[in-house]
Amino acid sequence: MLVKELVIATKNRKKLREIRQLLKGYKIKLCCLEDFSKAPNVKENGLTFKENAVKKAVRLARLTQKLTLGEDSGLEVKALNGAPGIYSSRFGGWPKSDQRNNRKLLKLLKGVAFSKRKAAYKSAVALADKDGLIKVVEGGCHGVIGYEPRGNSGFGYDPLFVIPKYKKTFAELGEKVKHTMSHRARALEKIKKTLVFYLSRQ
Repeated sequence: MLVKELVIATKNRKKLREIRQLLKGYKIKLCCLEDFSKAPNVKENGLTFKENAVKKAVRLARLTQKLTLGEDSGLEVKALNGAPGIYSSRFGGWPKSDQRNNRKLLKLLKGVAFSKRKAAYKSAVALADKDGLIKVVEGGCHGVIGYEPRGNSGFGYDPLFVIPKYKKTFAELGEKVKHTMSHRARALEKIKKTLVFYLSRQ
């Protein structure tokens, strides 16, 4: 397969780096919004991760006239009725920061027993071209929210997201293990066949 181009509808360099690692081995040149001077900031005002992913993919594909992948993800905590959910990246307020988000989450879960701190990372991935939406999929990963940040790998809520099987957070397990089970990895795995099929026809 010839080298093809795929636009990732994000300005989040950490997310772009992770997607690049998850698509390693495919002859795809990845671009992001910073590579397009006229790329707008797409307002993530959908009610679900899927709605936001589709909105980003479709709008940016129309603008760039290139195959575009939109992704939206976040954390849902059972004890908080699914919060922070679609507000995960800005949960702690402005300016946005992972540390601020994690501090607020720990504060809200103060005194909650470990057995009641169940959570799930969710990801929606949408693929679109200049003619519109091609496909949208979702992936998830279940865990428990720890009592304090642990580990130095990853980003977002990774230092708090404990995988029961390993009794370690994503931030402690590192990228190699995380990429075998994460919400984003599972969503991308579901869309890879569509991505490869589309690119093979170009």
